[in-house]
Amino acid sequence: MAEIKIQAEERTEFGKGAARRIRRSDKVPAVLYGHGSDPVHVTLPGHDLMMAFKTANALLSVELGKDKHLVIPRQIQRDPLRGFIEHADLLIVKRGEKVTVDVQIHLVGEAAPGSLVQTEVNSVPVEAEATHIPSGIEISIEGLEVGDRIDARDLVLPSGSTLVIDDDALILHITAAPTAEQLESELAEAEAEAGIERDVPEVEAAEGEATEGEAAEDEAQKSTETE
Repeated sequence: MAEIKIQAEERTEFGKGAARRIRRSDKVPAVLYGHGSDPVHVTLPGHDLMMAFKTANALLSVELGKDKHLVIPRQIQRDPLRGFIEHADLLIVKRGEKVTVDVQIHLVGEAAPGSLVQTEVNSVPVEAEATHIPSGIEISIEGLEVGDRIDARDLVLPSGSTLVIDDDALILHITAAPTAEQLESELAEAEAEAGIERDVPEVEAAEGEATEGEAAEDEAQKSTETE
């Protein structure tokens, strides 16, 4: 994994007001920590940081004056509406050091027609050398049929990486896709539970009224014939 260089500035102001001022200048408040050292509070360029984090588990070389820190993202806070980074917690790592991170799973291919892919997890914990963290794990679902499954033992990881979950852990399985009738039935049940009444189409309503009217005429005719 290539290192992404990013220039940092020392942060001396703290609190919500200071954080807002930092963000208005297109910068991000961040903290570097790890290896028993005191936390290092910095500001990072917002655009550069956003671009760096387009790569999952990005490895950053943060330059602060004459000091350089090799870090990986630990916790990233984003604005829930606009998506920009509000704060970053970055873990200091050393070359050759083993770290455990969550690695995203990417599905490749198409399962058999009429089937549905049920994914149990979107990422898995992996132990890897700090400078060789996988950016993702690909799983081929090409041609998988109903009843097939993929467990943790079936994942293919880069050399030097190890899964930190049980080999029997279920990653995904293939089930039969629901029919249109099943979907309609489930929707009707959900609407009924929520107390939602469907509007009856005008044509159906008219047909229903006509049927009721015909029934009434039949009853009246029977009464006349009896008399």
